[in-house]
Amino acid sequence: MERTLLVTFSVILFASVAADDYVRPKPRQALQFPWQQKSTSQPEQVHISLAGDKHMRVSWVTNDKSSPSFVEYGTSPGKYSFLGQGESTSYSYIFYRSGKIHHAVIGPLEPDTVYYYRCGGGGPEFHLKTPPSRFPITFAVAGDLGQTGWTKSTLDHIDQCKYEVHLLPGDLSYADYMQHKWDTFGELVQPLASVRPWMVTQGNHEKENIPFVVDEFVSYNSRWKMPYAESGSNSNLYYSFEVAGVHVIMLGSYTDYDRYSDQYNWLKGDLAKVDRERTPWLIALFHVPWYNSNDAHQNEGDGMMAEMEPLLYASGVDIVFTGHVHAYERTKRVNNGRSDPCGPVHITIGDGGNREGLARKYKDPSPEWSVFREASFGHGELQMVNSTHAHWTWHRNDDDEPTKSDEVWLTSLVNSGCWTEKKWNENLRKMLMEP
Repeated sequence: MERTLLVTFSVILFASVAADDYVRPKPRQALQFPWQQKSTSQPEQVHISLAGDKHMRVSWVTNDKSSPSFVEYGTSPGKYSFLGQGESTSYSYIFYRSGKIHHAVIGPLEPDTVYYYRCGGGGPEFHLKTPPSRFPITFAVAGDLGQTGWTKSTLDHIDQCKYEVHLLPGDLSYADYMQHKWDTFGELVQPLASVRPWMVTQGNHEKENIPFVVDEFVSYNSRWKMPYAESGSNSNLYYSFEVAGVHVIMLGSYTDYDRYSDQYNWLKGDLAKVDRERTPWLIALFHVPWYNSNDAHQNEGDGMMAEMEPLLYASGVDIVFTGHVHAYERTKRVNNGRSDPCGPVHITIGDGGNREGLARKYKDPSPEWSVFREASFGHGELQMVNSTHAHWTWHRNDDDEPTKSDEVWLTSLVNSGCWTEKKWNENLRKMLMEP
């Protein structure tokens, strides 16, 4: 039966059509977080991320500056057979002083296994689930989260999803210079982010620059440390990781990306190391969309697109996820501004629940490359079924119930007829060798 479904839906075949009488939701108020007195050494804002092969990074905050930076962990509740030593940092932002921010890498870990852990030798016990080492694997995807009633609805729906890794293409807390909102966001997402790895990249709301006073990404970089060093990057704003047959590239829309930049050169090197036999799926995430038929944020990604799209195309990237536009849109496979069966599918999913509301107005008529678009809050689920087929669904927050509104089967480019292996290698080698 499964084989029949995979054959039947091996290419992009359909998109569910939203009901004509659907009324798009209004924005919801910001969540209120009552002040609570906690032990100064108790871990708060606990979240995990992938940190290289068979390793995880555990991050948390304490108010006690003398709290140690280590994680005890094991495969049985209350029994910690292993210890991961870490590091800590803190930062100041005008009158705000952060707590002590800890990051500890644990591992090597077994795949598809539950581990129990405790941060800093005290506080509550947490548990996490490591991703599988091979297909199938499911990603939850949602960007532009913020801290509103719709954010909570989105997180509740993601919590119902059987996923292994959360992908977030920018705009996390919407703190926007109010640093305590980074703390409340960390508390808001802890129930999910302490159990499954969250892999994030920066958006415009992570830029909190005060010229000559504060570095623009100090809050984001201090709190959400990603595996940039593990992937050969010198910046937390762009990196890559691999999990269960998928190579994921996280790029920075708000750091230099021209062909003379560190990010561009790192991307060339990272793509050159991709082994499509080991990771037949290649995915990219960044914040500002390159293909966008919404009136909001038109042409903002053109500069990055001009520089980097040829690299992604030559490398056979399968799917690109972006945020920024507060709505949902899925394209055909595209490249150079038009449909191309050998280009990636672009999915804009900046509809996690932000306080700015939805971007409701679209270009009319719709571009030929746009397949499905809707201004609603929601999240996506990407199941990589095997090395050749993936199933994507988008679930809008319809009256607090997750309603599957768009759905498609995708076939990986590495297993398609786009290029012979020889031509693929020639195209990529030529692109990567250009000065």
